[in-house]
Amino acid sequence: MQARVSSASIPPASVPAKTLAPGVVVHPDHATLISLLDNAPLRLPHYVAWFLSSGGTLLDGFSVFMLGMAIPLVVAEIAFTTFQLAFLGAGLVAGAVLGAATGGRLADRIGRKSVFLLDMLFLLLAALGAALSWEPWFLIITQTLVGVAIGMDFPVSSSYIAECMPHRSRGRMMVATIASQSVGMLLAALLVLSLLHLHGAAEVWRFFFVAEALIAAFFLVARMQLAESPRWLMSKGRNREAVHAISHLIPEDRRDLEQIATRLANTPFHAARIARSDHPPAFTAIFSAPYRRRTLLSTAPWFLMDMATYGIGLFTAVLLGAMDFGAQSKTVSAHIEALTTGSGFIDLFLLLGFLVGIWAVVRFGRIRMQLIGFGGMALGMAILLVSTLLPGGPQAQVALVFIGFILFNLFMNMGPNSTTYVLPAELFPTQLRGTGAGFAAAVAKVGATLGVFLLPLIKARVGVVGVLVLMIAVSLLGLITTWLFRVDDRERTLEEHQAADLA
Repeated sequence: MQARVSSASIPPASVPAKTLAPGVVVHPDHATLISLLDNAPLRLPHYVAWFLSSGGTLLDGFSVFMLGMAIPLVVAEIAFTTFQLAFLGAGLVAGAVLGAATGGRLADRIGRKSVFLLDMLFLLLAALGAALSWEPWFLIITQTLVGVAIGMDFPVSSSYIAECMPHRSRGRMMVATIASQSVGMLLAALLVLSLLHLHGAAEVWRFFFVAEALIAAFFLVARMQLAESPRWLMSKGRNREAVHAISHLIPEDRRDLEQIATRLANTPFHAARIARSDHPPAFTAIFSAPYRRRTLLSTAPWFLMDMATYGIGLFTAVLLGAMDFGAQSKTVSAHIEALTTGSGFIDLFLLLGFLVGIWAVVRFGRIRMQLIGFGGMALGMAILLVSTLLPGGPQAQVALVFIGFILFNLFMNMGPNSTTYVLPAELFPTQLRGTGAGFAAAVAKVGATLGVFLLPLIKARVGVVGVLVLMIAVSLLGLITTWLFRVDDRERTLEEHQAADLA
C-alpha cells in the first residue's frame, strides 16, 4: 500500500493541483520546476557544481592519508604516549561526529551553500593550526577540529548533489562525489612523496598540513560562486531565488521562470511523508514511523562500514609497517616514503572500486551492491589473516598481503562506501535531508572513531591478527544489518521516494 504524502501544499481551488508522483500532490508550478531539474541534460554547470561540492570528500581522503603518513614523522619530533597517539588518530574522525550532526541540521535551517562556506573556512584555520603545533595535545585538538569541518561537509555535499543533479545522472554523480575520497588519498600520496623528496627532515609533516589548508582555501573561494540548492529554496518558499538558481543549471527562458516565481510567490514546496508545518520539522522526525526504517538502514551499516574503513585506511601504513613493509629503509623519511608508495598503490584500488561503483550502483541497485561489498570486505580481511598465519608470516606472503588490501578496498568502494553515502540523501525529504544524512554520517563517524581508537590498542595487545579478526566480524555485521533493514531501491526521483511505501 502506498503512503500518501501530506497534501498541505495543494494550491487553492483556482489553481489546479498536479500529481508529481503517486500520492505527491503539489502546486503545478513547483511540479514544473522539479521536472526541469530532473529532466535537464547534464551540462557544464552541473559538472562545476559537482566538483565544488566534492571538495569536502576529497579533503576527507586527503586528511586521512596525510595524518597516517605524518604520524611516524610526528612521533620522531614530538614525544607521544600510546594513548595520545590513539587520540591523535581518533580525534580526526571523532570531530566528524559533531560536525556531521550539526552540519546537516544547519544545512536544513540556513541553507546548503552557507554550510559549504563555513566548513571550508573552519578547515582552513584548523589545518594551519595543525601545521604550527608544538606539543601533542594541541595537534590532537587541531586535528579534531579538522574532523569537525569535514564532518559538516558530508551531509551537505550529498544533499546538494541529490537536489541539483538530473534524475538519471543523480546516482552516478553522488558515487563520483564520494569517490573523491580516493582522489584525495592519491593526491596526498603524490604530495607526500614530493615533499619527502624536496625536504627529507622529520619536520616535513608540517608542510603536509599546509597543503591541506591551501586546498581548503581554494574551495572556500570557489564555492562563493556556487548557487544555492533550488529544492531547498523552494522548500522555504523562496521561489524567486530558486528560479535564479535553476537558471544557473538549465538554459531555460528566464522570463518563463520569472513568471513561475511570480505565481508561486512565497508558497513553500512540500513533498514529505510527514505533515507540513509552519515550523521546520523537529530532529525527532527522522525517527517517526514513516522514516524509522530508513534511518536504521542509513545508520547501522554505515557505522560498521566506517569502523572498518577508517580503522584500516588511517593505519594502512601502520599495518604495513607491522608486516615489515619498508623496514629495510635506513631513515625515518625513507621508511615513510616506502610506506607511502605501498599505501598509494593500495589506494589506487579505492579509486578503481569507485569507478566500478559509478556503473554498478545504478545498474544493480544500492542494496545489492552494499551486500556484495560487505562480503568482499570480509574476504579481503580473511586473506590478510591467512597471510599472517602461514609459515613465515606476512613478510613471506607479500602477494597475499597486497591481494587482501586490494580486495578490501575494491569491494568497499564499489559497495558500502558508495551506497551508504547515497542512500540517506535519497530516502529523506528536502526538509529533513540534511538532518537525516547528517545523523547517519555522525553515527558512521562514531564507528570510525571506535575503529581508529581501538585498532592501535588491539594491535598493541594481541597483534595484527586481532585487528583482522575484528575487521572480518565488522564487515559481516554490515552485511547482516543491510539485509535486515533493506528497502526497495529501484531508481526513483527524490519525490517518488516520498510516495513509495518502502517498509
